[in-house]
Amino acid sequence: MTQPKRTPSGVKRAAARTKITPAQKEAGGEGSINKHWRTYFLQELAMTSNVTASAAAAGVSPSRAYKARREHADFAAQWRAALYEGYEHLEMEVLAYLRGNAPDKKIDVANAIRLLAAHRETVARMRALEEDGDEQAVLDSIDAMIDAMRQRSQQNAAESGDDI
Repeated sequence: MTQPKRTPSGVKRAAARTKITPAQKEAGGEGSINKHWRTYFLQELAMTSNVTASAAAAGVSPSRAYKARREHADFAAQWRAALYEGYEHLEMEVLAYLRGNAPDKKIDVANAIRLLAAHRETVARMRALEEDGDEQAVLDSIDAMIDAMRQRSQQNAAESGDDI
């Protein structure tokens, strides 16, 4: 006898709270996949940073979302942008919580900080891209700043008669 397939309770909750909007019903009905599922998926991903919940909100399986990400570079870029936005939301929520702006809200600060630290490099890359720079441009600007500091230090040392 086969065991029924089990799903994590978070997936059940996400699916249970997923409401099919009138626009979704009109576009394809409750049983079919909406041709605009990517929009719904990306909106939820930006809010939750949770692929499973985002897929449930969009009415697709997570595997379909991952497949679309693998096959479509533009969707993969939008996915990264949505996650970046989600990280920004998380940073702001933690900051507001730590500043006491939401005393009744409960946040697992340690896990939030661990998550942000784990994705620090990804977020840094996204910030650099958002500012119309790339990783090398950021590194070059840091090198230029360090060189300028060294030059000022040498000038100050020369003026005071000290050796560096």
